[in-house]
Amino acid sequence: MTTLLAGPTRVVLRPSFEGSNISFAIGFKHVNYLAEAAVLEHFRSAGLAPGALYEKFGLGFDVVHLATRLGSVIHGDDSVTCEVRPTTKDGDTTLGFTVAMFVDRDGRETKAVTSKVRVALRIDDHVKPAEPVPAELAAFALPRLATAVPQPLTARPGTSLDLTTGRGTTGPDPVLDELVAGRNAFGWKWRVPYFYCHFSERMHMSGFLRVLEEVVDLFLADRGLPIRPVLHGRGWIPVVTRSEIELVDEVLMEEDLYTVYTVQDVFKEMLYTSTMDCYVVRDGMLVPVATGTITHGYMTEREANDWALVNFDEDALAAFRGERAAQPAGVA
Repeated sequence: MTTLLAGPTRVVLRPSFEGSNISFAIGFKHVNYLAEAAVLEHFRSAGLAPGALYEKFGLGFDVVHLATRLGSVIHGDDSVTCEVRPTTKDGDTTLGFTVAMFVDRDGRETKAVTSKVRVALRIDDHVKPAEPVPAELAAFALPRLATAVPQPLTARPGTSLDLTTGRGTTGPDPVLDELVAGRNAFGWKWRVPYFYCHFSERMHMSGFLRVLEEVVDLFLADRGLPIRPVLHGRGWIPVVTRSEIELVDEVLMEEDLYTVYTVQDVFKEMLYTSTMDCYVVRDGMLVPVATGTITHGYMTEREANDWALVNFDEDALAAFRGERAAQPAGVA
């Protein structure tokens, strides 16, 4: 723990090729994956590899808060130097870190991304630990990641999604209808598969990043701004300047997850900020499980390798205001 909390570590990582979706830039989800990977390496360098924590002490490594600001594009071939600095304070029950990501630009080390990460060590009942939790880890060993206060729910959940539903449903659904009523919001219900989960039970942070990416894609299609026509028709490439997700409860494998994506504001007709709120229904009550924000814009290539933010046109502004909607193809 002295090594884990004492000083910074540096590791050089490569972004996943999977993250090069538009041109050869790396999307926000995989940038956040780099932040998580850097913190994992920080733990390993301190002799606290996540596998050993789990098998030896029965503690699951869970990122419970991840906030990232993207200052410049990370390229698919970049070697990204990630500097991890501990920020845990006395009395904290989760472990805090900052991650700064640097890339080479014309021979100079340039900061591209900054992230704030918090990690919980979740006591896991699915494994029989070889040893008891050491005293220095005990303050961070939690029986549950978080416990949100259930909220009253008038609607009765519809039938569970069948196994052929795929990307889930945007309605009609009684719970979604109640959640989005009277708001400039988009709702999505989806069954959590095992490959969004870890430690045999619960959805982890990377799963919520995937949900955030997915709900944005569905929202844009619903509002008449599907990615492909906008990309190829206008030359607009979607970009993210900031994202943040916090887990406020746990989601179990194969639960139905209700996600509400709400446009909050448009800034200078160049960026728009939205919130993501995720819920499950348990015992007839609505349980918040995660909340997040994301700031989006569009860029266009004015000349070769000369990129600039674009001003939203009236169609885009109307879509963000909720004045234009089109049912997305292939989604019930």
